[in-house]
Amino acid sequence: MTYGSIQVNEVAKAIASALADDRVRRHNEDLPTPSLEEERQLARATASFVLTQSRGIDSWGFDALPGQEDRQIIEQAIAQVLGLGRLEPLLEDDDISDIHVRGNRPVWVKLRTGERRELPPIVEKDEELVDLIRRIASRKGHREQRFDPAHPELNLQLQDGSRLFAAMEVSSHPTLVIRRHRFDYSSLTQLVELGTLQHETARFLAASVRARLNIIIAGGTGSGKTTMLRALMNEIPREERIVTIEDAYELGIEHFEQAHPDHDALQARAANIEGHGEVSMSDLTKMALRMDPDRVVVGEVRGGEAFPMLLAMSQGNNGSMCTIHADSARSVFPKLLAYVSMASTGVPAETVNLLVGSAVHLVVHVQVISGVRRVSSIHEVIAAEGNSIISNEVFAIGSEFSPFTALRGATAELLERHGFGRHREIAWS
Repeated sequence: MTYGSIQVNEVAKAIASALADDRVRRHNEDLPTPSLEEERQLARATASFVLTQSRGIDSWGFDALPGQEDRQIIEQAIAQVLGLGRLEPLLEDDDISDIHVRGNRPVWVKLRTGERRELPPIVEKDEELVDLIRRIASRKGHREQRFDPAHPELNLQLQDGSRLFAAMEVSSHPTLVIRRHRFDYSSLTQLVELGTLQHETARFLAASVRARLNIIIAGGTGSGKTTMLRALMNEIPREERIVTIEDAYELGIEHFEQAHPDHDALQARAANIEGHGEVSMSDLTKMALRMDPDRVVVGEVRGGEAFPMLLAMSQGNNGSMCTIHADSARSVFPKLLAYVSMASTGVPAETVNLLVGSAVHLVVHVQVISGVRRVSSIHEVIAAEGNSIISNEVFAIGSEFSPFTALRGATAELLERHGFGRHREIAWS
C-alpha cells in the first residue's frame, strides 16, 4: 500500500485501539493512568509493528527497519491520535495569530502582520474535524468537556494559552477558531516601538497607572485590548498585590513573575456535564475582593460582572483595570449600563451612571488603523448627569490640538506627582 492518508488512518486506528486496550488493562489492574510519554512509546511501538507486518521481513530473516516513508507515517499517525494532526504545524508557526477552520474546506489564517492567507484543508471529511475537536477537548484542555449535538458549543483554553472555540450542528459545517496569545509584548516601551502609541502617550498612561486611576481599555476584536492591558499591568509597582479575573487565561500574569510576585489569577468555569459547578465572572469578582488585592484586573467585562467591578473601583480598589468591546470611547458608557442591567440588580440607570462617573477615571480606545494597532482616543471621565456621562477627550490621534491640555487641573496635578509633566521627561519601563 502506498504512503498516503489512507495508510496513516489505518495505522492511527491501530494505535487508538492499542491505547484503549492499555487503558482498560490499567483500569482492571488498578494501575495509574498512563502519562503522555508512556502513550507515545506504546503508540510508536504499535505503529512500527503494524508497518513491519505490512512490509514483511528482509532477505536475512529480520524485521525490516522503517525507512523515511514509514517514519513519516508513524509520526503522522501518532500526531493524529495523540496530537492535533495537520493542525499541529499551524499552532507551531509563530507568525500565525488566528486559525479559522470550517469543516473540510480550506483553512484561513491571520498572520501577526494582519495579513490573511488561505491554506489547504486539515481534514478530509467534516466528521474528522469533529473527532479532532473532541480529542482536543479530552486531552488538551484544562478539563474535559463534551462536544456533541446536545452540547454544540465548545470554549476552552489550550495548554499554551491559545483560546479555542468550536461549534457543530448549529453551523453549516463544524467550525473551529483558535486565537493565539503571545506574551512577548509586555511593556509600553515595546508598544511605542510597534507604533501603537506615541512616547508622550506612553508616559501619560504609565503615570496614570502609578497614580492608581481606574482605566477601561475599549476596542473591537483583535484591536490589541489585551496587549495594552498587559502593558499597563506591568507598570504596576512590584510590591503591589494583583488579582486577575478572566473568562480564560489570556493576560498571562504568571509569565511576568518577576514583575508581579504577589498575585492570584482567577478563571471562570463552565458547568460540568451534569450541569453543576459553574463559576461565573461575577462570582470571581466577588471572590477577588476577599483576597486582599491592591488592584483588581478584569480581562474582559461583558456581562453582570460589570456591577461588582464598578463597586470595587468605587470602594477603595483604585488602580483597577479592565477591557470591554466597544467601537468608541463614548460607547463604553451605555455598554456598562447594559451590562449592569444583566446582573438584575434593579438599580436605576441614573444610579448606575453615578457609579460609573465616580468609579471610572480614564477610557482608552484602541483600534486597527491601516493595519497597525493604535491608541486612537483617551477620555477622562468628569461626572454623571442623569442618563449621561460627561467626559473630556484628552487625546485623539491626528488631532490638531495639543494632547492632554484638556485634563482637569486636579488630574494634571496628580499625574505631575507621579511623573507626567507637560515640560518634563521621565524614565519609565
